[in-house]
Amino acid sequence: MTDDYLVRIGKLIRDARQHRGWTQAQLAEALGTSQSAVNRIERGNQNISLEMIARIGEALDSEIVSLGYAGPMHLRVVGGRRLSGSIDVKTSKNACVALLCASLLNQGRTVLRRVARIEEVYRLLEVLNSIGVRTRWINNGTDLEIVPPAELNMDAIDAEAAVRTRSIIMFFGPLLHRMDHFKLPYAGGCDLGTRTIEPHMIALRRFGLDITATEGQYHAVVDRSVRPDRPIVLTERGDTVTENALLAAARHDGVTVIRNASSNYMVQDLCFFLEALGVRIEGIGTTTLTVHGVPVIDTDVDYSPSEDPVEAMSLLAAAVVTESELTVRRVPIEFLEIELAVLEEMGLDHDRSAEYVADNGRTRLVDLTVRPSKLEAPIDKIHPMPFPGLNIDNVPFFAAIAASAQGKTLIHDWVYDNRAIYLTDLNRLGGRLQLLDPHRVLVEGPTRWRAAEMMCPPALRPAVVVLLAMMAAEGTSVLRNVYVINRGYEDLATRLNSIGAQIEIFRDI
Repeated sequence: MTDDYLVRIGKLIRDARQHRGWTQAQLAEALGTSQSAVNRIERGNQNISLEMIARIGEALDSEIVSLGYAGPMHLRVVGGRRLSGSIDVKTSKNACVALLCASLLNQGRTVLRRVARIEEVYRLLEVLNSIGVRTRWINNGTDLEIVPPAELNMDAIDAEAAVRTRSIIMFFGPLLHRMDHFKLPYAGGCDLGTRTIEPHMIALRRFGLDITATEGQYHAVVDRSVRPDRPIVLTERGDTVTENALLAAARHDGVTVIRNASSNYMVQDLCFFLEALGVRIEGIGTTTLTVHGVPVIDTDVDYSPSEDPVEAMSLLAAAVVTESELTVRRVPIEFLEIELAVLEEMGLDHDRSAEYVADNGRTRLVDLTVRPSKLEAPIDKIHPMPFPGLNIDNVPFFAAIAASAQGKTLIHDWVYDNRAIYLTDLNRLGGRLQLLDPHRVLVEGPTRWRAAEMMCPPALRPAVVVLLAMMAAEGTSVLRNVYVINRGYEDLATRLNSIGAQIEIFRDI
């Protein structure tokens, strides 16, 4: 690059940094470089690669230079390295997206602390911004402020962003209180096979919401005369359907009883947030929720979502697969007790600290230290169950763990149609996984992992499992097009590097 271009790019970077409210030191920390290097870049006194420009743009959430289609992000992994030290668990991705949807209930200002800066959140923010909601990152980009308009402009909705996240279906519950009819694009997200929204429709019909699907859109009409006059019994104990029912009940002027409700971590966080909005909820943590709705919610609220048990499981699995000693801090233990019991049965050597309370004042946390262990395959199969059973999203991590154990492990992922199939991608890295049917896979270990270059599976958790196996494999692996990982994890490669991994982010320019 010429000196003139370097100066112009440096000014763009400086302006983007100042708009974000960051110091040069904060940008340097995000990039893993020095403040003096950032200073030289901003003054145009240092050569800068296109890859570095892309990394700066991601750190500042700003397109520094438009190059047309920048191409997907890839990861280059130098495996066979031991992890060490400690790492904090980030806030829950699933809780954050539910709280973003719940902010539509509030006519006042909502501040969410330490929101996960992930693609799923960015897509929802794009949708919220497009319909008139004002959002901005505050406190050096760690917290999120949300201010709704008096009237939402649903005709201007960003359909491209909406179809890239399944979380858009949780707009139904809040929106039915704000307008008599509206349209939403079809829900997207991970490719996990057919997932019907019929349970959502059944629950929300009790609040007068009628939904028809045509031409790539959901058409919703609200009948204000319909009220839930008896308990709502959910036909499946799903997380998002429970959240949608809660969001509908929160502003229903009366008492709503929801039975067969999920009591999972993101549902509990949503309940705590709704309580901060003035909604009284009985039975939090159980399968029967009694919601005392408030017809008008207009309050300034400040809430801290709790830590993510699935990310905690990811980090524990990283330590197991790489045979490392690692301390994972701020683990929401209530939502990992079954997983830890299974790992103890397999022979995991670990310690846990005394419990302490999360920033939301309710969720119990511990610090877990995992050490290299000689694992044996569990006697029983690994299968998910609604909370307090083994978490559905934690099942894939047991594929990598079982591949590190002696013996054969049966994994039965009965919830999703395709996810067990994606786990067989581990065979490209030396795994011995036999697909018995679309839901069951037999894993034989121990595994001598080997490096490979491959495309990222189109489902979040199997994609991370492949990345963990690459970290354990001697040599250099490449994982291509990792957008799906960025949907659910904030700066995962950088954070893994901070505890000893060697992962390089790159793009095809």
